[in-house]
Amino acid sequence: MVDPLRRDVLVHRSIFVGVALALIFLRLLPMGSAAGSLPGPDILLCLILAWVQRRPDYLPALLIAAVVLLEDLLLMRPPGLWTALVVLGTEILRSRIALTRELSFAVEWLFMAVLMMALFLGYRMAFAITFLPQTSFGYAMTQVVASILVYPGVVWLSHLTLGVHKPGMGEVDDKGRRL
Repeated sequence: MVDPLRRDVLVHRSIFVGVALALIFLRLLPMGSAAGSLPGPDILLCLILAWVQRRPDYLPALLIAAVVLLEDLLLMRPPGLWTALVVLGTEILRSRIALTRELSFAVEWLFMAVLMMALFLGYRMAFAITFLPQTSFGYAMTQVVASILVYPGVVWLSHLTLGVHKPGMGEVDDKGRRL
């Protein structure tokens, strides 16, 4: 028999993989790719950051790396660059979870905005150092701003529909450790 806490973690991990695959599939569809259109937000990044902020036990680093690497390969980005940056960002977030858990949502949103901006600048810097062609700064910045603006909606939807919430004061994980 599977422990209910362990089952909850496994269910949420499989839900995350399913939602991530659906989001990657939607990004692969040729919709809205007309010249001059604005880029959409990176909803997968918002989802990863929201889940790691709320329940870091649901998303281990290897699962994040596998999903983002798959996205890198399917979207024909340099394999591993965005993956490494996202894993680094989530591990920074995970290491500060005790400090950020009790913050208000406005401060959390600001922290996520700074983190998304740092990931964006690190990605652009890696492209600049290696002299790879990249989109214009303003166009790429529009995607980051859109991602920052969509973050509260992703948090609300994942809480409302998927039950991903910040743990309560006495809540413990499957090994009896405080969350």
